Amino acid sequence: MDRLKRKIDKYLIEWKNDKNKLPLIVKGARQIGKTNAIKFFGENNYKSYIEINFIEKKEYLDIFENGYTIDNIIKNISLKDPSLEFIPHETLIFFDEIQKCPNAATSLKFFKLDGRYDVICSGSLMGINYKEIESNSVGYKTDYIMHSLDFEEFLWAKGYKEEQIEDLYNCMKNLKPLSNTQYNVMLDNFREHMIIGGMPAIVKRFVDNKNYSGILEMQKQIILDYEEDITKYAGDLDKTKILNAYRKIKVFLGNENKKFQITKISTNARNRDYIGVIEWLSNAGIVNISYCMENIALPLNANYNPDNYRLYFSDTGLLIGSLDEESQKDLRLNKNFNTYKGAIYENIISEELVKSGYNLYFYKSDKPNLEIDFIIRDIDSIIPVEVKASDNTATSLTKVINDNYYKDIKYGIKLCNKNIGFNGKFYTFPYFLVFLLKRYLKDKN
Repeated sequence: MDRLKRKIDKYLIEWKNDKNKLPLIVKGARQIGKTNAIKFFGENNYKSYIEINFIEKKEYLDIFENGYTIDNIIKNISLKDPSLEFIPHETLIFFDEIQKCPNAATSLKFFKLDGRYDVICSGSLMGINYKEIESNSVGYKTDYIMHSLDFEEFLWAKGYKEEQIEDLYNCMKNLKPLSNTQYNVMLDNFREHMIIGGMPAIVKRFVDNKNYSGILEMQKQIILDYEEDITKYAGDLDKTKILNAYRKIKVFLGNENKKFQITKISTNARNRDYIGVIEWLSNAGIVNISYCMENIALPLNANYNPDNYRLYFSDTGLLIGSLDEESQKDLRLNKNFNTYKGAIYENIISEELVKSGYNLYFYKSDKPNLEIDFIIRDIDSIIPVEVKASDNTATSLTKVINDNYYKDIKYGIKLCNKNIGFNGKFYTFPYFLVFLLKRYLKDKN
């Protein structure tokens, strides 16, 4: 198959056509397709595309030593490779792996003020020194957070057309149940996506070969690569503590309350010893944090407890890859998710919500006994979302909708293995429609 179509493709075209655009920094975890997407865009939309990778081409690290005037920078680049063409207003310069050269971020201000050349920077979030990059380029850059493939991109990779996805959305919008064929085929696709994840190389192999051969090995290798990067780029933080936290995520997800607890990572582990560790994993793009709400009320970002949270893998395929090989076979051959199925379904929903632009929040209370898996919002109300690994009764969802105490809640959403419907209190959608949820809520209002 050809190159995978990505959502960043459209964004990059819009960025290029914006007369007031700022230099762009594309952020994201490693191996999610950043470099491939930018290269494809540059080669197909500019007369001249210049790519400088500061890891592969260390000789370019000194191109800023004469200062940041654009003519000096261009002169130094040209001295190293005189074949490069710098055509004003027709050239894209791509600085890759900028974690190795923070001066590249400093140069963005000067490229913007000069205005002759478009510039994009990228690099693994694991390796980026955020404070240095931010201070060097504040006010003169636009950030774009890229992720591995979401379910819609996975469908594109499998050959599904826009009109087929539009058919799904129209059923959702009109609360019309999907046909049996639509439902069963899309559920199978979604389960495939859960098992293999959204890493481009893995998706491409799966689609090309039409089987799972080699997928587990690729997943395990990416996990090892992430762990290696932790040891490379942890900076002042304790590498062992970061690895301990990362490796325990799957364990806590398997617990009933799924709460991530530092004190249970290892013997004598204390919260104060792990300050910055969870934030580092989040900034690295390999975990998503869901915070517990103190009270279900607006605004969401002012009503949560920063010390009570759940951690999810940013790519569910890597969660699957972290399990034992027998679990993999069980998932693939029998579609039997056993006692861990709740964790896997919650992880894929958390992933799709983040990729849709949502922050993650949940609610759990002992008195009264309530648990809401995710909390999102529309323009004027809070929307509790429950994820059911089967079609169990949504007891907590019904309680919070009926209780007048939760004034900001007008309706809820249940995501499960069931067709589209509405019972007057909450909407029921099959899991695989979660990628359309933000669009649905926007159009609904």
